[in-house]
Amino acid sequence: MLNSWVVMPACLPLVRRRCTTCTSERFRASGRFRVNAHHKLLDVWLLVLCTSCGQTAKLTVLERRNVRSLRPELLDRLHANDPALTAELLRDPVMLRRNRAALDWDGAWRLDTGGSDHLDREVIDIAVRFAAPIPLRPVRLIAEGCGLSRAEVERLLAEGKLVSAVRLSGKLSGDFTFTLKR
Repeated sequence: MLNSWVVMPACLPLVRRRCTTCTSERFRASGRFRVNAHHKLLDVWLLVLCTSCGQTAKLTVLERRNVRSLRPELLDRLHANDPALTAELLRDPVMLRRNRAALDWDGAWRLDTGGSDHLDREVIDIAVRFAAPIPLRPVRLIAEGCGLSRAEVERLLAEGKLVSAVRLSGKLSGDFTFTLKR
């Protein structure tokens, strides 16, 4: 029987970027946007706050965009500081690359295993689904979901008792399945 696990965001991830005031490299999204108009052109920034000193930094969302080229719904969401839009934009790799930033997902996700009644079986088939593209080590997920240490999961992988069609040694952010034989 195939069991299903879901990896989902628990909160917004931290933004990794160097602070110009202090030596910190972590910012948290404030959930606020700054929209600046230059006649018919708009600039839009997502405001982030340094976790150490509280300094505000701006992540560029749009630069010198004509007002008429924006969908009215998007403009309304920007003016309303929509938290769902903040989450969408933080997951946008183009925006992160443009701002030379990365995401820190430590502590910002949770694993829903649907209960632990399947863990005492001899063979466990699990399908892991990601609700958002969160880069995680599958070994860490398996250890957390099965209540094992990461060293134990590594040992099971080396012995061939943990099998998957994808490589379990790196980071993944997409769905995968695995079989665990005890």
